[in-house]
Amino acid sequence: MSSLLQKQNLTSEQLQLLASEMSKKQKSGGIAWLLWFFTGGFGGHRFYLGKVGTGVAMLLTLGGLGIWTLIDLFLLSGMIRDTNERIENEILSEIRLLSHAKANSKVAAG
Repeated sequence: MSSLLQKQNLTSEQLQLLASEMSKKQKSGGIAWLLWFFTGGFGGHRFYLGKVGTGVAMLLTLGGLGIWTLIDLFLLSGMIRDTNERIENEILSEIRLLSHAKANSKVAAG
């Protein structure tokens, strides 16, 4: 389900919580690009984006002898977007769980 559809049913309090959590957890495009530029051959940008497995592979192969690093020049924007969408979906799931738990506790108390 797209995050836009998930956000439609949120209250203003939940939307504020989402924005607050996203500002804490989202990955910066600027930092990812700087890491690619300075540590691309070692996979620093991939570690930053939570792609530890491919980061280790890049580290061990020196970025596929530079080829993988060059390919990431074209893939990095999509990786940043995908990582931030994943983070947003995780936060939305936590908000839904929290709202269900609150609703269940009100029913149990009432």
